[in-house]
Parts: sequence; C-alpha cells; structure tokens
Amino acid sequence: MSQAAGPLIDPRVNEVIARLQGERNFPSAGGPRRNVGRRDPHLYAEFGFSIYPEQGDLIYLLCRALRATRVAEFATSLGFSTLYFAAAVRDNGGGIVIGSELVAQKVEVARRNLADAGLAGFVDIRQGDARQTLRDLGGPVDFVLIDGWPGDEPSLSLQVMRIVAPQVRLGGLVMNDNAEPDYLEYVRDPASGFRSLSLPLKGSTELSVKVG
Repeated sequence: MSQAAGPLIDPRVNEVIARLQGERNFPSAGGPRRNVGRRDPHLYAEFGFSIYPEQGDLIYLLCRALRATRVAEFATSLGFSTLYFAAAVRDNGGGIVIGSELVAQKVEVARRNLADAGLAGFVDIRQGDARQTLRDLGGPVDFVLIDGWPGDEPSLSLQVMRIVAPQVRLGGLVMNDNAEPDYLEYVRDPASGFRSLSLPLKGSTELSVKVG
C-alpha cells in the first residue's frame, strides 16, 4: 500500500479530499471577485471556493501541534477545509469544528462529504451569516480559518475576525485565505493582540498567533 503524500494518512478522508480536488471547478465568466454585480453567494451554490490542499495540510499539522479540540471556520463551503480540521480534532482525541455557511445547498453537500469521510460527528455546521452564527463559539477556540466572501470595506473577513478574535485563546492561531487589505492592517497592528506572517501558499495566506 502506498503511503499518503501529506501528513493526513487516513485513506477514507484522503479519498474524499481527492474527489473534491478532482471536482474543483470555477465559473466560466469568473468568480465573485471579478464580477462586482454578481456577488450574491447563492449564485455560486455549486462552486466550492476553498483552500488548497497544501493549506489544508498545514492546518492539519498546526492543529495537531496545538492539540486543538475546538476550532472554527468561515466559511465552510463544500467542506474541504472542514475535512482537515475534523481529522485533526479527531486524531487529537476528540472535539468540535464549528463551521458557518450561508448557502443551504452547500451545507447539505458539506455534511455529505464529512459523512463520507467518517467525520460528521466532529462538526457543527451553522447555516447563516457568520456575523451571527459565530458570535458565540461556546468557549475559547484553538484555531480559526477566515476565508471570506468579497465585498466592500470593511471586508467580511475583518468583520468576522473582530467577532471571533476575543474568543481565540492565547497562543491560538488564525489563518486568512484571501489577504484582504483591511484584514491585514488589523492583524499586523500589534495593538490587535496578534503577531502575523504572510506565507507563500496560494499567494495570499496570512497566519496569525494571539499573544495578548
């Protein structure tokens, strides 16, 4: 049997990840970043604008290093990032991944994908606006993924970050996938209580640790 190429070695989980990666597609006319007039998330219900596998591998490793048992993400989409989080939480001995997704169709698909991977019992996907669904995470969290939807400033990523930042434990991590300028200004300001670094993954990955 060949070994997994990355740190996540569960074949059942990797099978779902490989399937989603193989099915990854993009709108022929461009996504919401190129079409200002077409930024309604419901117009892209069949598209999973997700992190890349190398980002997922890093999430898995960092969550294992933190011994993370409580994590959150905005937004869940089709559950690609959720698979890495849930596998790490399970492999750490158990816990919960709190996800938020606005589009009901995507919530259903994400739940099926997690069930296919045997990880459904570790995930709570909350349907709705993340500015509401993530307002109460039920206690301090170890890791948060902010993968926001494009829009006007303040960006959704910054708005959600301001809501979840007080709920991140000291030493906890936050990863941002899209490097929105106002988000970067916030996390790179020492007054935010975070220290932050840009990573050469997908061209726009920001990793921040809560220090105060």
